[in-house]
Amino acid sequence: MAPPKKGKPKSDGSVPPSAGGAAAAAAAQFPRSIRLVSPSTVAINVHAKPGSKVATITDFDDEALSVQIDAPARDGEANAALLDYIGSLLGVKRRQLSIGSGSKSREKVVLVEDLSLQNVFDSLNKALQM
Repeated sequence: MAPPKKGKPKSDGSVPPSAGGAAAAAAAQFPRSIRLVSPSTVAINVHAKPGSKVATITDFDDEALSVQIDAPARDGEANAALLDYIGSLLGVKRRQLSIGSGSKSREKVVLVEDLSLQNVFDSLNKALQM
């Protein structure tokens, strides 16, 4: 007998009425690039573009928050500039931000502590409109 296959189970895309509930309804209004990872921590998928003249958000969709960074990608300068920039947009202190994964990649996950998912979404959306 063959061992069971690993990976995600196949689904027809429907969600049973009992699954998800209020949490699924609340998450439906936000892009998938931001999500709650614990009751007080929000994860943001970021596509960083270092070496720009000015720090700015270029796109915010389901895939990632695209951010141009005004620092070169060497010795952690771009990571520090990214965290400083996101902190200024969200109005949080630098110690509330960290890079969860992707410190040596353009694709990163930035963790924001002690801020609600709604506040993060509103702040990033406002910054994109500017």
